[in-house]
Amino acid sequence: MKTVKKQRTALPGRAASAALLFKTGWGWMGLKAGAKGIEAVVLPKPSKRAVEAALGNGIAAFSPDRHAAGVLREARAQMLAYFAGRRKSFLLPLDLSSGTAFQRRVWRAIQRVPYGRVRSYKWVAAKVGGSRYARAVGNALGANPLPIIVPCHRAVAHDASLGGFSGGLATKRLLLKLERTLPLLLQSRKRGRGRRSGHGTRARR
Repeated sequence: MKTVKKQRTALPGRAASAALLFKTGWGWMGLKAGAKGIEAVVLPKPSKRAVEAALGNGIAAFSPDRHAAGVLREARAQMLAYFAGRRKSFLLPLDLSSGTAFQRRVWRAIQRVPYGRVRSYKWVAAKVGGSRYARAVGNALGANPLPIIVPCHRAVAHDASLGGFSGGLATKRLLLKLERTLPLLLQSRKRGRGRRSGHGTRARR
């Protein structure tokens, strides 16, 4: 495994956040943590430089404080175990304060969807106020700062098609394949083609 690069970024008027870059079998990833927990996850990218750019400007090499360093190390370990198929959930302190009240409700709702399952955007919308919010739910999931940990990839369209994903549909397919839900979605979509369907084989509205 590549050497981890620890960094810290300070924003005016805010406590500094520690960042950790590391190599996975899927590419380079980044994590950022502050006093309250993990603040950001950068999905796999082809280069370390691309991850640094995604984390934002103003990042300088720095040894993070003990608490943040511990959180980042644990998050890296859990993420690597997830990619290796050895972990199905994450036990980490999360900082979702960057989101609006509605976005946070959506992110909490999608966290209820377990590994190996998917739910439709309409299902998530029903949990946060009603099916009329399905489009707003999609936008909120697209703004999720902690993909994989907050599993927005487990939200799919009502006809069992993939819908969208901030990391791109290729990455969403890989994540669903890892969790063994992609083949079931494809089967469900094939069976339901030509008629209205609210869920996949293991999905619910």
